[in-house]
Amino acid sequence: MGMSQPVVLKSNRYGINLILDADMPFGQLEEAILEKFRESEKFFKNAKIAISFEGRRLSQEEEFSILDMIAKNTSIQVICVVDQDEMREQMYKEKIDSYYQDVADNTGEFYKGTLRSGQVLKCDTSIVIIGDVNPGAKIIAKGNIVILGSLKGNAYAGAAGDESCFVTALDMDPVQIKIGNVIGRSADRGPWEAIRNRHRTMDPQIALVSKGNIMIEPITHGLLKKI
Repeated sequence: MGMSQPVVLKSNRYGINLILDADMPFGQLEEAILEKFRESEKFFKNAKIAISFEGRRLSQEEEFSILDMIAKNTSIQVICVVDQDEMREQMYKEKIDSYYQDVADNTGEFYKGTLRSGQVLKCDTSIVIIGDVNPGAKIIAKGNIVILGSLKGNAYAGAAGDESCFVTALDMDPVQIKIGNVIGRSADRGPWEAIRNRHRTMDPQIALVSKGNIMIEPITHGLLKKI
């Protein structure tokens, strides 16, 4: 039995559920889906969404055909297809969050130039800075911080609470480093002070969390394999 509308589009903040007529020939159904998306384009412009299908069992080829049509004719990016029994907003959210986490794990941003006193640079991924970070400047990144220059200001890596992140610089002489929720200050006693007061070299160094403290070590191949 066909529906009064061959395609019904239901959406939430993270995804779209397409309820499809069970009997309409697939070619006509695709045209109806495209029409429905064109009607909704202004609501989903450049959106990254999860999608699910209901009311009709689609072959993998049919699913691919629909996704390809959406990609070619709209600005919507379908991140994943969610099975019918998972059609809850939380599941959509987890799929989208997982996509963004994968992207963040594998990409980063570049910044070319020196950060001067008073400047704050924020980044939702990892960041590579080609230049110096002067005293009074601050970098805040959800991922790792790599400085191809001197770090003499403040650096905050793993800003979402990730203590597995690191900060590295060609010349490591920071006012403060924070990784996740662990802070190392130049005035602190303990491992940080020993590092600060030893003969400083111009060797590239890396700061990471070890046993609840921020440790700074010269970069070696062995150390990089452990990160």
